[in-house]
Amino acid sequence: MATRLKTLCNRDCPDVCGIVATVEDDGRVSRIQGDKDHPITQGFLCERTSKYLDRQYSPERLTTPLVRRGGTLEPATWDEALDVIAERLVAIRRESGPAAIFHYRSAGSMGFVNSVTSYFFEQFGPVTDRTGDICSGAGEWAQTADFGDFEMADPSDLTNAKQIILWGRNIYVSWTHLLPFVRDARAAGAGVVLVDPVHHRTAELCDRVFQPRPGGDFALAMAIARVLFERGWTHPDAARWCDHLDGFRALAESKALAAWCAAADVGPEVAEDLARRLHEGPATILVGWGLGRRLNGAGIVRALDALGAITGNVGIPGGAVSFEAKRRRPFDLSFLADSAPRRIMEPQLGEQILAATDPPIRAVWITAGNPVAMLPDSQTTARALETRELVVVADSFLTDTAERAHVVLPTTTLLENDDVLGAYGHHHVGVTRPVAARPPGVKSDLEIIQALAARVGLADKVAGDARAWKRRLLRKLEPHGITLERLEEQGPVRHPFVTPIAFADRRFATPSGRANLMTEPPASPAIPTAEFPLVLLSLSTEKAQASQWSRPLVGPLPLTVHPDSAHGIPDGATARLESAIGSIVVRVVHDPAQRRDVALVPKGGRFRDGQCANALIRARLSDHGGGAALSDELVRLVAI
Repeated sequence: MATRLKTLCNRDCPDVCGIVATVEDDGRVSRIQGDKDHPITQGFLCERTSKYLDRQYSPERLTTPLVRRGGTLEPATWDEALDVIAERLVAIRRESGPAAIFHYRSAGSMGFVNSVTSYFFEQFGPVTDRTGDICSGAGEWAQTADFGDFEMADPSDLTNAKQIILWGRNIYVSWTHLLPFVRDARAAGAGVVLVDPVHHRTAELCDRVFQPRPGGDFALAMAIARVLFERGWTHPDAARWCDHLDGFRALAESKALAAWCAAADVGPEVAEDLARRLHEGPATILVGWGLGRRLNGAGIVRALDALGAITGNVGIPGGAVSFEAKRRRPFDLSFLADSAPRRIMEPQLGEQILAATDPPIRAVWITAGNPVAMLPDSQTTARALETRELVVVADSFLTDTAERAHVVLPTTTLLENDDVLGAYGHHHVGVTRPVAARPPGVKSDLEIIQALAARVGLADKVAGDARAWKRRLLRKLEPHGITLERLEEQGPVRHPFVTPIAFADRRFATPSGRANLMTEPPASPAIPTAEFPLVLLSLSTEKAQASQWSRPLVGPLPLTVHPDSAHGIPDGATARLESAIGSIVVRVVHDPAQRRDVALVPKGGRFRDGQCANALIRARLSDHGGGAALSDELVRLVAI
């Protein structure tokens, strides 16, 4: 007789959804549904997770370790694979020191028991580690600079807003479970507006849609600020909670309104509309993560922070500038010493591995990530891995990265996961429990690293089963009555280390206790040229979150452009998309709702199959925070 078991989704998404799995007598999951009892999931799942069983039971699933012999990855036993790894890591450490080993752990699986892998490499070395963050580094840096921390209000606070500005947010795709809260706010009379160079389905929720130039968000924010100051629409007490108010005003007034609007490629009426919404408030700006993935990304987010601060739309019910929640906040990660002797900047991983000396990087261990597909300049990342002495990848599939490994270790999926999770789209914490029987021959990341530790004399450092590590991670929460048993029995619980309103009463964690407004402009965004007239934007889709596709992408990468930008290439025809560093074959899709200067492709396609947009994108950093300037690459479309 089938049983129903609950767990959580651990993939890189803000929602961390509650999942109800129908499990047959043989341990096979026959159906997954959203948990109706979960306060955020509310009974529905995104399309990607709804179709996850296709991935769970894919014939391409890895169930046996692979070891490279004579240039080919071949099946091996766990003992053989781990012995090879241990022997090489110990030899490299002895010959070149631990900094010659690079550990890269990303967010393909967001659980914190996986942190034990990082702990092992600290104890084994410490080894070289990564720094920066391709996804949110610039935005996190910006909000920390402005507010002393980054945090967001509870999603339910949107019902207190009279205006909601979705700035660079496609919530149908990348924050699906915010939809009920936005709909409730709209039903209660809130205005909803979308600001995004890309036209997408979220426009259905909005009473107005504005499409500024890609990267023109800072200029648009300055145009809004200028209107606010000129109309006297700033909060009369803003100086009480804002530092550098005069400097920010001088920045906004350094150009005429028309000049700012021209730089953003919008009319003055757009700045007027958005300024009015902020003035009337309470208003919430929902800041898209893509805004930070630019050469001026931190500057854009800082400008939006300032708009919220000067209008009083921070620290009050319905008033916020929400970027993300700090998912690590509730957990005890004190066992991690953060002691790496050297760090590789994530957005420039390939070139920095190749350039590393004294010592050079000889070995790379990759957990919960697919950097060849995920990171900019895929070709250089691939070459960096192909030229190392030892590359180990723990994954459930033979990804573009795993194909370049010397050893591939098959690990568990989200339905087999045993971990604790926080979220960056809300403040609930919860635990995952295996609901599917794992295939014989598959180990969890914890089991993998414990088996390796036993071979290098560190077994005692990482001892303990998943349940013991869960307890260790939950130590901060136990005094508040949030125990492992409670989470197992009750399900996810809102943690106590934040207030429902972020920066309540406009108190900030800065040295002065006031918001720190920007006073200098950031770098300019990329501007299309005659040679490269389109800005490449690689976007999440309903079917894919990064390179974790729910269904394989078949055929050339679809490229969406305005018909006028197709240079006569028919809808549905194949063409070549070229950048300064590469080219791929694409299938052209006409969409008259898009701007004429954008080229849209889904992110995360296979590099092996010529579907990976990152093969066209240079490895450049955002202005601050170690983010990647993923959305500033210029391209052209060429007939073939």
